Formats: sequence, structure tokens, C-alpha cells
Amino acid sequence: MKPIWLTISAGLVLTSYAQVATDPELQSSAPRSAPIPSATAGAAVPERAQIDEIFKQTSLGKEADERRLHIEWRQLQNQVVNDVDVVAAKRSAETARTDSTKRQRLRDYYDLYYGRMRVLARSAEMKSALDQLKIAHLSQITQARVRHESDSELPTPSPTPKKKKENKRAKKFEGQG
Repeated sequence: MKPIWLTISAGLVLTSYAQVATDPELQSSAPRSAPIPSATAGAAVPERAQIDEIFKQTSLGKEADERRLHIEWRQLQNQVVNDVDVVAAKRSAETARTDSTKRQRLRDYYDLYYGRMRVLARSAEMKSALDQLKIAHLSQITQARVRHESDSELPTPSPTPKKKKENKRAKKFEGQG
């Protein structure tokens, strides 16, 4: 009598051969040739610095891109904020006596501030983001209801007079006397 493990293993071997033999792909296809390794395979692997640049350029998602831009913007801001000219322009804007003078000095300050950061920016994406931030800051200091200097030749409309309110109490006492 044969041991049971020999019978089971023989059955498994026969089944695996039977499966391979009945595979229609193996019977109809020609033998596949292995790709010949080329001698230049080592040259195709990029250097570590190149890989780092590739990952810096690829997008990791909207939130990651915004975070990266924010970090770069903060670094630029830290470099520029203590510059002597920028500090003087900001102090000048803060000490202005009139609103129009303050707005003009703030425009000059933002031009200088964002101009310096734009020069230091490395990517076109960061330069675009700085331009958008500058426009946002400049739009905060505009006054929509104040007429621009170029409109000075237009006639100024006269204010409409207010109606006088009737004094009901005075009328009440006039009729008594």
C-alpha cells in the first residue's frame, strides 16, 4: 500500500501538468524571447538632484501646492520685511496726515514690497501669486465713492436740500394762544 502523502503529491503534480497542457495560450503562441539588456541601462537612471527637481515640479494636489506657495511666500516675506527701504516706506504711510496721502504712500509701499519679493521669487507660479496678492492689497485702499483726479473737469453735482421737519409741538401751542 502506498502512503497517503505520496498519492496526494502525485495527484497535485498531475493536475498542475494537466492545467499547463490544456492552456490554449501556450499551445498557440510562439516562444517569447527575453528582452536583451542594453549597456546604456545605467545611464537612464537620473541623479538624485534631478529626481528632487522632478518632484518639486509635479503637483501633489491643490492643498499641497497652496501650502508650498504659502511657505515660499513666508520665506520671501521674512527676507524683505526688514529691508531698510521697505520699513521706511511703511513708516511713512503710517505717519501720513491725510487719507489721500496715506493711500498714495501705501501704494508706493506695496509696489516696493511686492517688487522686492518678486525679484527674489524663483518660480513663475510664485510670481503670479505675488501679483495677485499685490492686486488684493491695492484694491483694499481704493475708494469707490471718491472722484478720481482725471474726473476733475466734470461738474460737481449740487447737494439736494433736506426737507424741514414740521414742529408738531409748536403748532399745537400756536392754536391755543
